Amino acid sequence: MSDETRDSNGAILADGDNVTLIKDLKVKGSGGVTLKRGTLVKKIRLTGDPDEIEANVDKVKGLVLRTEFVKKA
Repeated sequence: MSDETRDSNGAILADGDNVTLIKDLKVKGSGGVTLKRGTLVKKIRLTGDPDEIEANVDKVKGLVLRTEFVKKA
């Protein structure tokens, strides 16, 4: 993978990193679940797309997050 996955502040992300949400996010298709700003997301997984990461959160499994909405914890 030539492109590095970076968070909203430009820090490089790797598999297994922990990140924090920087804004409230409504999760589509989850029955109205909203992830609040400041939520800690543990053990992320990189995808082939440098703008997206995969994560599991308490309420939602297999969530895909845009890197522009997270910062490295």
